[in-house]
Amino acid sequence: MRMNFANMKTSLPGKKAEDLLERRHRVIPDGVGYGNPSFTKQAEGAMVEDVDGNQFIDFAGAIGTINVGHRHPTVVDAIKNQVDDFIHTGFNVMMYESYIELAERLCQLSPGDHAKKAMFLNSGAEAVENAVKVARKYTKRPAVVTFSRSFHGRTLMTMSMTAKVKPYKYEFGPFAPEVYRAPFPYFYRKPDAMTEQEYSEDTLGHVKRVIEQEISPDRVAAVVMEPVQGEGGFVVPDQTFVQGVKAFCEEHGIMFVADEIQTGFTRTGDYFAINHFDVVPDLITVSKSMAAGVPISGVIGRAEVMDAASPGELGGTYSGSPIGCAAALAVLDVIEQENLNDRAFKIGETVMNQFHEWKNRYDCIGDVRGLGAMCAIELVSNSTEKTPDKALTGQVVKEAQKRGLLVLAAGNYGNVIRMLMPIVITDAQLHEGMSLLEEAIQAAMES
Repeated sequence: MRMNFANMKTSLPGKKAEDLLERRHRVIPDGVGYGNPSFTKQAEGAMVEDVDGNQFIDFAGAIGTINVGHRHPTVVDAIKNQVDDFIHTGFNVMMYESYIELAERLCQLSPGDHAKKAMFLNSGAEAVENAVKVARKYTKRPAVVTFSRSFHGRTLMTMSMTAKVKPYKYEFGPFAPEVYRAPFPYFYRKPDAMTEQEYSEDTLGHVKRVIEQEISPDRVAAVVMEPVQGEGGFVVPDQTFVQGVKAFCEEHGIMFVADEIQTGFTRTGDYFAINHFDVVPDLITVSKSMAAGVPISGVIGRAEVMDAASPGELGGTYSGSPIGCAAALAVLDVIEQENLNDRAFKIGETVMNQFHEWKNRYDCIGDVRGLGAMCAIELVSNSTEKTPDKALTGQVVKEAQKRGLLVLAAGNYGNVIRMLMPIVITDAQLHEGMSLLEEAIQAAMES
């Protein structure tokens, strides 16, 4: 198979997809949503082909899971080799070397020169849950602090930590106790009278007051922060804020947890986005692009913190599966061998330059922002009032799909288009995808 560019042979959904949709609605709950009415047949690199022969350039990357591309040969070979040896024994039952090797490499790559340990799980939400467990066990404290617009998962604990109510929390309560929310800087929507520095310092002051006045620092086990907010709209903080939060945590013995599930593994031009802020976390959660689509996640942290739990208190049946470990090790090889961190910066420069040009051309683009290849545009109906335009954003996504481009919306207002293309995307595919996105914006504005 060789797919280079978008090629739409049918309208969406095609005939085969229509048949599958009918079957889907008979047996799959409505709560399991979908953004595209097509069904995948095959994928390679930054391209996806559906069952009706339509070919899409992928700017969604399975919600940031495919940084090294679909079916990278190195990853495929690693998975095949592992399956030839064994599929699963359960690390808690009979161990395997790949788990240890992956822990060694991630501990070496993660920030800080202190002693570290790592454990592996199945999903991003499970990684966050276990980071909270470890932080509580180590500190003997109950409270967890997260931020406005944060997203950490869909399980009870991580749903409680997630900020956005619809669609993630609505009528699913009651939620887990001792979870508190603090403000997070959103420079596009800061008060006009404040400079960015003043706004960042003011937001940091609010975070401290939440912890001091509503909880008490000696009751807080962990502050969990996405270095760049993902579902919240690719909102990028500044060093003043991130370093200030970390310093406050250090002062009060609070574990600083970097949720790197969407930001990690070269998305921002580094293995870990927290490195851009010159901050060393106590714990890091990872998943998504960690294994190029194979389910696995992890928690990396200070050795003394990770060792707080006793044997048997951490783990799970499929946690750190051999196939996931093999795929993750291959991903690390690919990132290094193909210099994907540098490539992410180049992609980000191309995308952001184009976004800035569009912002000058289209009034509906209120803001452009990003870090590395984690870039986004925010769409508004009134640039002066910065009124979120969720309807236009949804139409852009649909118009893009009709042209053979997969994109995702994000943000608490649902008015952000985020870029999660594979970092291995070719220049030709990237430029065509950006052209298709501009066509989609134009078409949505005219509709």
